[in-house]
Amino acid sequence: MTMTATNEGTRRPGEPNRVVLRVAGLDVDIRTPSGEIRAVSGTGFVARAGQTLALLGESGCGKSMTAKAIAGLLDPVAHVSGGTVELDGKDLNRMSAKERRKVAGAELGIVFQDALTVLNPVYPVGVQLGEAFRIHRGLSAKAARKEAIALMKRVGIPEPESRVDAFPHQFSGGMRQRILIAMAVALSPKLLIADEPTTALDVTVQAQIMDLLRRLRQEENMAVVLITHDLAVVAEEADDVSVMYAGTVAEQGPVEQVFATPRHPYTKGLLESVPVDAERGSNLSSIPGSPPELKNIPAGCVYQDRCPLARELCRQERPVLREVAPGQQAACHFSELLATDETLEEIKS
Repeated sequence: MTMTATNEGTRRPGEPNRVVLRVAGLDVDIRTPSGEIRAVSGTGFVARAGQTLALLGESGCGKSMTAKAIAGLLDPVAHVSGGTVELDGKDLNRMSAKERRKVAGAELGIVFQDALTVLNPVYPVGVQLGEAFRIHRGLSAKAARKEAIALMKRVGIPEPESRVDAFPHQFSGGMRQRILIAMAVALSPKLLIADEPTTALDVTVQAQIMDLLRRLRQEENMAVVLITHDLAVVAEEADDVSVMYAGTVAEQGPVEQVFATPRHPYTKGLLESVPVDAERGSNLSSIPGSPPELKNIPAGCVYQDRCPLARELCRQERPVLREVAPGQQAACHFSELLATDETLEEIKS
């Protein structure tokens, strides 16, 4: 049975932890004046019902490009050139544009990081919230307005009856983000993609938004793909993590396991960069250098120029993502060296 916004607190029936999204071998190419370049290469992961998968990495690593490819929202200059994206067993890449439109909202919702670029400034929020019900369920304007009010109440917007006719600019940044989340979950999708949903919000509001997403995920038994560069958010919110670098997955597995025993130098470098117990005036650890430009990806390991453990094999042969521990995968020739409590500098020496 499909839930509506008024079924607050009801959990969608179905097998818990089942695979909702399966991405395999995903390639995304971008057309440039100098030719096509590969922005996402061979990416693969799964997202399960009632759980959160985090895509973690630096800016430009391919997280948002991957999310747009899944949602079918790539810019005209980009296209999926390989791989599969299966939502509940249906390959989205093989669907027609009409079929994809039916999936949008009803089975797949997305929350962007900047509400002002998504919400239409000339329409009241109630009209925009009710649009999904009018298009997908054929509700009248009056019935859609009622659903919009219920949605606003559900995501914690005070006095929704009096604010349903307000315009986006009349809400705070945190309230606008709640409206975006309400739009994304209006039709109880099986998968929710949250692309940096707390960017530009203060710390208190960030916590409120993440609490809201967690509650909705539990109520709806949704699979959530959370895109972020914040290690603390991943540790707090995610069940599994895929660490991306230069358009590829460097490491993935359960968050507790990956963070406790990282098996890729990039993951370990990110974790060592967190200033835990740092004293005033002490040097902070960082990863030297910058990610490679997409048009100059090296032939071997994509991380070789920044890796303190890089050797000749790394320059000649690109490592494949392989299981390095039960449930944990890494794309590193020397991942066994990292299965200790030593730092990268100690391992290098």
